[in-house]
Amino acid sequence: MTLNQGILCYLLVLNLSTFLLFWIDKRKAVRRKWRIKEATLLGMSLLGGAAGGLAAMHLFHHKTQKNKFRIGVPALLAVQAVIAGCLVAAGL
Repeated sequence: MTLNQGILCYLLVLNLSTFLLFWIDKRKAVRRKWRIKEATLLGMSLLGGAAGGLAAMHLFHHKTQKNKFRIGVPALLAVQAVIAGCLVAAGL
């Protein structure tokens, strides 16, 4: 497996995991049960799962009223996209 394949695999797994965590948290919220910590959801987004988090936010209408999510997750995605663009431009 090349470095690029490893990075893509990491991002795929992380974004899918983040998406699932947002979905699970939404289900728990509706059922008024134990919730996933906001720090966990934001942390997963920070580590590279912002695309999955943002998709889940919009699909499940979850955390869209909280500024730290409404502003923070798209901002993290923008930063991650710039970093990815720089890596691609540098040939890495």
